[in-house]
Amino acid sequence: MGEPVEIAEFGGGRHPGWPARLGPLTVPAGVVELRPPRLFDAGAWSRIRVRERSYLENWEPTAPGSWEERNGVLAWPSQWSALRSLARRGQTLPFMIMVDGVLAGQVTVGNVLRGSLRSAWVGYWVDSEVTGGGVATAATAMVVDHCFRHAALHRIEATVRPENTPSVRVLTKLGFREEGLFRRYLDVAGGWRDHICFALTAEEVTGGLVDRLVQAGRARHA
Repeated sequence: MGEPVEIAEFGGGRHPGWPARLGPLTVPAGVVELRPPRLFDAGAWSRIRVRERSYLENWEPTAPGSWEERNGVLAWPSQWSALRSLARRGQTLPFMIMVDGVLAGQVTVGNVLRGSLRSAWVGYWVDSEVTGGGVATAATAMVVDHCFRHAALHRIEATVRPENTPSVRVLTKLGFREEGLFRRYLDVAGGWRDHICFALTAEEVTGGLVDRLVQAGRARHA
């Protein structure tokens, strides 16, 4: 079967690849789809983020204000507006991760640079209720394929703390190369933390990451 990508609006214009809906792709946790953020995501987004504080706070950059202030229902409208604005300017491609139609996390392609570089970074988080079920791997595979095939990007990188074993596993499973260690790279959880840099270029994923997962028996087209 073909690539599980449905382009909602793609005119090949100045900011290719946005907006878009990606999927579906079936993994052990359920049917995974990606869609743009919506204003009414506030309640579901906040419930997960507040519940998952003890885990997520270990990996995400330090920011002003308390966790509850940054992740409460009232914090979402400004975040949604900022993501939408950046996406419309072609600087980011933000997606909500849906599993069986229920919000389960986010995957974001950020710092999109065009010209002769055509690169970006990818970051993600998922609800602990679906971790280990292939959700983060599927979401990352779909969004990277989309970046190379429809968003006209050439290189995608991801930076992860060495201690974040699940995230390292996601990237290595997908074939990301380890390029080096960034010393004291980001302020996370009260200190400047080392991060491993992983990367992929379009030439390295002929056929696509989703097809690799399907061929390895880790996912199937829904």
